[in-house]
Amino acid sequence: MCVFCDIIDHKIPSKVVYEDEDVLAILDISQVTYGHTIVMPKKHVRNILEADEETVCKCMKVVQMLAKQITKNCGAVGCNILNNCGETAGQSVDHLHFHIIPRYSDQDAAVFKFLPSKKQDLDEVLTKIKG
Repeated sequence: MCVFCDIIDHKIPSKVVYEDEDVLAILDISQVTYGHTIVMPKKHVRNILEADEETVCKCMKVVQMLAKQITKNCGAVGCNILNNCGETAGQSVDHLHFHIIPRYSDQDAAVFKFLPSKKQDLDEVLTKIKG
C-alpha cells in the first residue's frame, strides 16, 4: 500500500495544512525549511506523467494558494515548488506530490544546483521534443 494513501485515509497521523475533497496538504515530517509542505491528490496516481490534467490542475491551484499563504505567514522571502517524477529524479513515494519549500535566505538547508553539462545542439533538441 502507498504511504501517502494511508495518510490520505488518516491511517497514519499527519499535520494537515489543507484538505478538500480532492487534495490533501500536510507538513513534511522532514522539514527542510520551516513550513515545508507536501501537496498531493487524494486520487492515487504515480506521478505527473501519469496524472490526468484535472488532477494536476486541482493540485497546482492548492500549491499556489498555499505557497502564498506559507510565504506570507511564515515570513519567507520566496519558495521552491518541487515535483520529483520517477526514481532517477528523486521521487521516493510513488504518489504524485508537490513540495512547497519556503526560503528564508540563500543559506537555507535546501540546495538546488544546476551544473554545466556538455553543449547541446538546441535545434536537434527542439526537433526531438516536438517529435
